[in-house]
Amino acid sequence: MAEKPLELYRDYIEGEPGDILLAPGIIFREMQFLNVLILFVITVVTVHAQRGYIHNGSALSFLVNCGAVPVLFWKLPVCVMILILCLLLLLSIPCNNHPELVIKLLLEYGISIWISALTGFGYTGMVMLLLADAMRYRIDWKKRIAYIIVICVFYVAMSGSFFKSALNVIPIDQMWSYYRVDVRNMFLGILNMLALVNTLIFVLYMVVLTLSQTSEKERILRLNSQLQVANRKLEEYAEEQVRMTETKERNRLAREIHDTLGHSLTGIITGIEACIMLMDIAPEATKEQLRAIAEVARNGITDVRHSVNALRPDALENLDFEQALVKLVEESGKSTGVRIDFSFPGTLKNLDQDEEDVIYRIVQESITNAIRHGRASHIMIRITHSSNDIHIHIADNGKGCNDVHSGFGLHHMKERVEMLKGTISWNGENGFVIDATVPIRVDTEEDS
Repeated sequence: MAEKPLELYRDYIEGEPGDILLAPGIIFREMQFLNVLILFVITVVTVHAQRGYIHNGSALSFLVNCGAVPVLFWKLPVCVMILILCLLLLLSIPCNNHPELVIKLLLEYGISIWISALTGFGYTGMVMLLLADAMRYRIDWKKRIAYIIVICVFYVAMSGSFFKSALNVIPIDQMWSYYRVDVRNMFLGILNMLALVNTLIFVLYMVVLTLSQTSEKERILRLNSQLQVANRKLEEYAEEQVRMTETKERNRLAREIHDTLGHSLTGIITGIEACIMLMDIAPEATKEQLRAIAEVARNGITDVRHSVNALRPDALENLDFEQALVKLVEESGKSTGVRIDFSFPGTLKNLDQDEEDVIYRIVQESITNAIRHGRASHIMIRITHSSNDIHIHIADNGKGCNDVHSGFGLHHMKERVEMLKGTISWNGENGFVIDATVPIRVDTEEDS
């Protein structure tokens, strides 16, 4: 599983407008400014001491006592300034993953050690700045503790004598021995005070960052809770809409049945009962009554057909037959990702609505079954026709079924075909294959 990309925590915490003054990002930038100021003070005082040794002629004795050669006074501020700019640039670069963060921290530590070596390891508080940089990212506690341990080890090494002896660096207090004891102590006191301020700002940064993280977690939990409530309301609303739609549809169908079949059947039943009574005593009147009953039945059939028209698919209502089938196939393929090969003669014209409905429903139900039950990834649909029949062949590469039970979909598909005096068969041994033949009432060839 791919590792989740690293993200920075937001630069503010939620609350009153004044809380932005305690934003982790702002405190982090203040730490950067303070560290630059400390290094600037150390560099200026060190350069002034070096020039003092040269002007009063004690440079040679200083070098003999130190046993090392410091960086020339004119090179020191240039090198420190360049390294500080590189460090600030690295601190401003976000990381997308842990390898990038590790490389970035190693580069920052290298630059920090270099700056500390140039300034006599008089200040090692830059390590806190690097630790603050690492803690800005959304990482789990195991990795966070690992970063803290590694950074603390570097901090102890920089504060001890390991790097000083390994790099043959002149300590800052020895470099500042040019000044009187009281002046040197004043400078060291200022340096220690600034280092203490840096430590306090770092502690404040960690506290505010922890509060920000806690606040963000609470906000996420609150939003999740609100989202769950909204989802439940939406589900309840959707269920209510379904119930209302079903009730409305039932009422509509009930009205249609009452207004069409109910009226027609009532007239037919009444007429037949009258015919039974007149059959022996008035045969001619009975025939006339039967003619009236037949007319009522025909009118009833017409009314039923008008009612059924409202149940046709929207595609068949708004498009011609071929366009409706193409739309069905394309939308099914796009929505499911299944490849559907569709072959259509393009010469099926002037079909009756019930014939179009049956073919459309066969294609629709076959695609649904192939995807839902067969888990197919490829479906082939081929529609051909002869002079009197339309042939439908649908095959898929799904898991098939050796013992096919006629469910709701297959049962109604068969009923629809048989209503038009057609035939339908299926086979589930190798994928699932459906073959249907639907008789047609008119010639489907286009007029020449």
